[in-house]
Amino acid sequence: VAAGHRLSPKALKEGIEEVFARFPRLFERRNEQAGYLSGGEQQMLLLGMALLTEPKLLVVDEPSLGLAPKLVAEVMATLDALRREKGLSLLLVEQNARAALGVVDRVYVLERGRVVFEGDAKAAMADQDVMEFYLGKDVVGFREAKRYRRRKRWV
Repeated sequence: VAAGHRLSPKALKEGIEEVFARFPRLFERRNEQAGYLSGGEQQMLLLGMALLTEPKLLVVDEPSLGLAPKLVAEVMATLDALRREKGLSLLLVEQNARAALGVVDRVYVLERGRVVFEGDAKAAMADQDVMEFYLGKDVVGFREAKRYRRRKRWV
């Protein structure tokens, strides 16, 4: 409720109903303290609180961190649905590139603070270097990875 403190009582009620409709598990656990929720439930709670602020831009940092693969898929699907349905701009910072590529339009790959790839999601999936090095298309060992960095294939 604190996240929607700027909303009218009617808008707050509608917002809470929308959050519970999107995240039925939160409705089941609505009387629990946030610290007692599972990692996935806490992510749902954070997204729900963010929605109550009626954002135009949603910045999400590592939503998959510590979640089971099933929950990662659910959180990413929810982010994608929010982006499409509400017309939100979404800035997603995520190390789980496989999960993120299904949600985003544009991709920026950072390595040591430098942008080493920039393009749309399809271009990222078509780029052999991005797929190999960041998604493990062809699994390489430590020595090959070191050689990979030395070759400076990113330009």
